[in-house]
Amino acid sequence: MGGGLKELEQISAADFFYRNRSLAGFDNPVRATYTTVRELVENALDASELAGRPPKVMLTMEEVAEGRLEGTAVYMLRVRDNGVGLDPEDVPAAFGKVFVSSKYKLMQSRGTFGLGGTMALLYGQITTNRPFKVITGREGSPLYEFTMKIDIQKNEPIVLDRRILAGVTRRSMTTVELYFEGNYRRARSKIIDYLHQTAIVTPYADIMFIDPDGLFFFFARTTDQIPPPPKETKFHPKGIDFELLKRLAETTNTRKLAGFLTTHFQRVGPKTAAEILARAGLSPDLSPKRLSDEELERLFKALVTYDNYLPPDPSVLSPLGPNLWEEGIKKELRPEFVKAVQRPPAVVEGHPVIVETAIAYGGDIKPAGEIQLYRFANRIPLLYDVSSDVSYLVARRLNWSVYGLKSLEDEPIALFFHVVSTKVPFKTVGKEFIANKPELAREVELGWRACARDLRIYLSRKRRAASAARRVELLSRYYALIAEVLEELTGERPPIETVLAKVARKAKVEVPVEVRESGDGS
Repeated sequence: MGGGLKELEQISAADFFYRNRSLAGFDNPVRATYTTVRELVENALDASELAGRPPKVMLTMEEVAEGRLEGTAVYMLRVRDNGVGLDPEDVPAAFGKVFVSSKYKLMQSRGTFGLGGTMALLYGQITTNRPFKVITGREGSPLYEFTMKIDIQKNEPIVLDRRILAGVTRRSMTTVELYFEGNYRRARSKIIDYLHQTAIVTPYADIMFIDPDGLFFFFARTTDQIPPPPKETKFHPKGIDFELLKRLAETTNTRKLAGFLTTHFQRVGPKTAAEILARAGLSPDLSPKRLSDEELERLFKALVTYDNYLPPDPSVLSPLGPNLWEEGIKKELRPEFVKAVQRPPAVVEGHPVIVETAIAYGGDIKPAGEIQLYRFANRIPLLYDVSSDVSYLVARRLNWSVYGLKSLEDEPIALFFHVVSTKVPFKTVGKEFIANKPELAREVELGWRACARDLRIYLSRKRRAASAARRVELLSRYYALIAEVLEELTGERPPIETVLAKVARKAKVEVPVEVRESGDGS
């Protein structure tokens, strides 16, 4: 064992991600620039939605110095939101410690680990050695400014300065300002695409961005309607593991095992609890805190193998809804056709899941020579690893010719996929593509098929109208010649313009001007 225990080293959570920052999406200057913007924007949107108001997010990025690496620069990024704001005593821990978050609950949220925003600040510190600033306040309370760093080895905040900027702030808000080394030139397209797609999935948000070149991007909201906020829920027995059961048993305030099951797990009533305990061979009067490991194992096996549970409670989810889904797509892509569908709640790995799909066609959407697929998870755009995603695999295997389409690559069509869940089944730590779970793939397929049926009807009507319009055009070209020939044969000149009008009404097109102005067709 070499030097034994003397060679072992314990590091903090902040130190771990300092050494392994690629796990959080900060593996190179380009990706880190995109990830920094993404994490702070998502924190801002969460804060505003928590306040129950349409988000207003303002980003400014300035180039302040040359970077150490070729092609990089030091940037100052400032992100401001109109969210709930923070109490001053909460600021150091919220921004200066890795794994401090309000998201460690079983509920739908954009982030999961409480890592992204703090990791962006940590990345800025380790690449520039500059502190970051947080300005925050709640309506009717003072506005505070904190200048901070993070003690990486201890995972503790270092408050360098704290002061009051205003005695009373009129509106709740938070501004985060940091310096970091990155490469905006190469990350620019991803950042703009990310903001564009965020505007699609949050049509109720105003998002403004001034980039290092002074260009101004504004994604205006078109509605004030916000999806209802998600609710915290209990664990569903099908979605737990042994360690979670052990922790719940050790920390519960319930005195009896039957009450423990009904208190800590959804879809478990007294009757279900009795059946589970009977399967486990355990008395309902046992104390959860005094269970042996062997008894816990029996209880765990009985919980996860019981098959008569109701599905997980879907009220804990906050889907976008078809109306807002279509509103966002229309706002950003201006298609001639759009159809959105929200599937009924499903269950994936013991967690409630709602899949929302949409199809948009025509308008500003042009054939791209590839599948145009927009993917979202809990209202977060997913921009990387598209070909590995469950939605891409479903799109590839569907027979789109059934719905009047030649191919997805050659048609002016875009597909949309949104999954909301308390635990999205991401395949990797980077959380950029979703696993190909059979139950999830089925929901995606059924959703797109429902959208495509409406698209087929639309395209059929459009093609019939186009065919009728061509007939009107052909008749209008030759109506004078036809009228003259008929007049010679019958002695009467037929009112060809009347025939054209009937055909035009069916085709919902206008009779050519020269025909209308000719009156009797002469």
